[in-house]
Amino acid sequence: MSTRDIVLIALFAALMAALGAFPPLMIPAIGVPITAQSMGPMLAGGIIGAKRGALSMLLFVALVAVGLPLLPGGRGGLAIFAGPTAGFILGWIVAAFVIGLIVERFWRKLNFVIAFLATIVGGVGILYAIGIPWIALVGGVPFNTAFTGSLAFIPGDLIKAGLAAAAIVMVKRAYPMITPAGDEAWRAARPDVFD
Repeated sequence: MSTRDIVLIALFAALMAALGAFPPLMIPAIGVPITAQSMGPMLAGGIIGAKRGALSMLLFVALVAVGLPLLPGGRGGLAIFAGPTAGFILGWIVAAFVIGLIVERFWRKLNFVIAFLATIVGGVGILYAIGIPWIALVGGVPFNTAFTGSLAFIPGDLIKAGLAAAAIVMVKRAYPMITPAGDEAWRAARPDVFD
């Protein structure tokens, strides 16, 4: 791993912390806040790729676990991982990885639609597949109740996915940070980005 990789991982972990500064919107029925931070894994995976994106989310989660108040409302510490939101927080790692894989796979023809679909699959589909069962298990509520309650988040998540997709495409055009899989010639043609 290069110094550049480490810097990008730290940068996107810091971006997650900055997104946590936006106040959360609480939905009392299920006790899970709507936050801007769920856009972080979309940006990380889509802009710096699967491996670095997942590592940036892992770093962020580790910082939260050691007690830094980086979640909305100044929350942090191990107790967070015993609550109903922990599935979503841990899911950020997987979401960034999946989004990164999709973006890397379709890099050459990446456009807004493909980026949007990648953020929906990883940032909504995968995240909900991890978060909703966690809510049901930890919250002691039936799965159907947790699922139905989570539907209220879909419109906001679609907006965040659209914003993230637009950013992913803009960064790809201006300053791409992902190498298409197996394409060393492309990497060699862009020493300004990769060296």
